[in-house]
Amino acid sequence: MTKLEIVTRIALNTGTETTAVAVVENLMEQVRESLIGGENFYLRGFGIFLRKCRKAKKARNITKNTTIVIPEHDIPAFKPSSFFTIK
Repeated sequence: MTKLEIVTRIALNTGTETTAVAVVENLMEQVRESLIGGENFYLRGFGIFLRKCRKAKKARNITKNTTIVIPEHDIPAFKPSSFFTIK
């Protein structure tokens, strides 16, 4: 499902597409800002958007045939709630 499809479905229920676009864009921005700020974003009954720390690791640069070290870094992740089941 794309962002446009989400906006369209919300607009069908609420009646206005401009409000739906604003709500979806604002929600996505709030999740992004929360994760950048180091906070998790909880949506009860849906799940948690969180930051996961990846440890430093060795990798290979195939073109130069050398070993490089990828430093420790954070990545965004999603953990669904226990109520979030697909049947």
